[in-house]
Amino acid sequence: MPSNLSSRETTLMIAALGLAALALWGPFTPQPAGYHDFADRRVLLELPFAADVLSSLAFAAAGLAGLRMLAALPPRTITNMQRAMAVLFFAGLLLAAAASAWYHWDPDDAALAVHRTAAATACAGLLGFAVATHVSERAAAATGLALLVLGPLAVRAWSTTGNLLPWTTLQAGGMALLVWLGLLRRRFGAPDVRWAAVILALVTAKLLEMADHDVYHLTDGLVAGHALQHFVAAAAAWPVVAALAALRPRRERRLFATLTRVSSHPLGDA
Repeated sequence: MPSNLSSRETTLMIAALGLAALALWGPFTPQPAGYHDFADRRVLLELPFAADVLSSLAFAAAGLAGLRMLAALPPRTITNMQRAMAVLFFAGLLLAAAASAWYHWDPDDAALAVHRTAAATACAGLLGFAVATHVSERAAAATGLALLVLGPLAVRAWSTTGNLLPWTTLQAGGMALLVWLGLLRRRFGAPDVRWAAVILALVTAKLLEMADHDVYHLTDGLVAGHALQHFVAAAAAWPVVAALAALRPRRERRLFATLTRVSSHPLGDA
């Protein structure tokens, strides 16, 4: 172990090695049967699986909002690495929106592989940003680059062998690391992200995905769990956007708060 690593960097490295070992040598885990059997199959204007396709746009909205907020930040408001990881996260959300819509248009394993690869890009940016704000710049660079490589490799492992374990390890391990990072004191001057809200949104989204048919029956066919999962998962980006907004000059922060209140007013949906 290099002697110049901080305690947080050392912990992160050990955790990463443990997750890699689990992904490589853990038990074979097949994808659940009927994975593409979504509950809501309604067609809108010849658009199949319309609710799942259109709800994918929530990722695009979050990604565009984040990139817009980053562009408005004055220079040196955040570090270069924090900005790079945030760009990767928000750009990954745009990729995830396109890939998700394409997958749900005609669900199959090939389209799912593209969808998961795009999602891994957003995951790399989010986790890299969390590391940049709580551990160090070099650890963030290593985390982001590693996930950009390991994400597609995990997807390829599933595509070629049927073993979903590397992908589930990436997802669950990333969530566990976010929980740990959220408990740490952030670095001086770093954006104050409400990581508990991010984690709650991601966990809720996963539960909704698993309860796709149950939610559809519970709401008497009004909405399925998978469409709600898209909205809730995209909502995980908004605490990051809000933390960046808090770093803007006071006048612009007031405008952002006003727009947020207006968009959340009941009349805003009329």
